[in-house]
Amino acid sequence: MGNLYLGEFIGTMILILLGDGVVANVVLEKSKGYGGGWIVITVGWGMAVLFGVGAAILAGSPYGFINPAVVIALAAAGQVPLSAVEVIGCIVAEILGAFVGAVLVFLAYYSHFAATKEPGPKLGVFSTIPAIRNLGLNMLTEIIGTFMLVFGVMVIIKGIQPPTGLIPVIVGLLVLSIGLSLGGPTGYAINPARDLGPRIAHAVLPIPGKGSSDWSYGLIVPIIGPIIGGLIGAFAALAVL
Repeated sequence: MGNLYLGEFIGTMILILLGDGVVANVVLEKSKGYGGGWIVITVGWGMAVLFGVGAAILAGSPYGFINPAVVIALAAAGQVPLSAVEVIGCIVAEILGAFVGAVLVFLAYYSHFAATKEPGPKLGVFSTIPAIRNLGLNMLTEIIGTFMLVFGVMVIIKGIQPPTGLIPVIVGLLVLSIGLSLGGPTGYAINPARDLGPRIAHAVLPIPGKGSSDWSYGLIVPIIGPIIGGLIGAFAALAVL
């Protein structure tokens, strides 16, 4: 099972390197992509998922989860033969991969972190920030978004049944669609590792002029919401497929 963990680590690292990287390109001052807007970010994240899932599979993970909410949901629904220890191992590998990916983004954009005056965009490179802060409604948004992710993944795998090589492409398009349609309120974490690993990196890295890592939000909405939404999505898919 070492390859499973290595695959999840590498896949999630690439997910964050490309995903947080596109955010850095758009929101950090003096970057060539500065001001590129939401479409650039959502397309970048969709591509990040495509290559992250593909890399995870190539590196040895049979599943390419790169998302603890997906791991928990599919394991709970009996869709993957993983023990509790293996589920925990996947989650740890994903969080570590997300942390390393965030560190690489920090190194690549160090001069632009220093050139950016406000602390908000610097946190936004690493972690999700709600457009309107309301923990209950923010949580609901993450539940709905992750429901769509896991429900969609199960429809793709069990319903459409595309060739294995096309699965990362279709899942990447699914995440692009979720970002375009449901990403506005919270920045669509829909993945606890995607938020937690980089938020830890934000807390410990020597980022010039950084502010709070906002743990009062980060330990609740982007972690609990996706897990709940993923579980609902998996069991809803089982009921209709």
